[in-house]
Amino acid sequence: MTALGSDHAGFELKYKIIEYLKDMDIVFRDFGSFENEPNDYPIYARTVCEAILGGRCENGILICTTGIGISIAANRFKGIRAALCHDELTAAAARSHNDANILVMGARVVNTEMGLTIVKTFFDTKFSYVERHIRRIAMLDELC
Repeated sequence: MTALGSDHAGFELKYKIIEYLKDMDIVFRDFGSFENEPNDYPIYARTVCEAILGGRCENGILICTTGIGISIAANRFKGIRAALCHDELTAAAARSHNDANILVMGARVVNTEMGLTIVKTFFDTKFSYVERHIRRIAMLDELC
């Protein structure tokens, strides 16, 4: 299951992604925001991270204005590797090199078409299991 979360700025893109996930038969849970009124992205980052770390979801998607703030918030949790992606290259590398478990996007950085392409790439790409990537992920986990 995929956990979804966004602040007010990511609200519209999140709902486009929800429709896309439904079409792709990807099971998801929406953790909010459920309205387009100003709210605080750390709330949604925490909720999505806790769902993943608690084993209720396998991965997640987070969206805010630029993706920067919500990715910083998510990466404060040990075991979370949230990757801010702007295109297919960054989405593929996030999965194949870093085994990212959360895709992060900026709603004012990517348009809907690119956002959906990024989501597809993120889900279609698997971790490479190359030794240097495994080693680097272990090093990242030691930092927290």
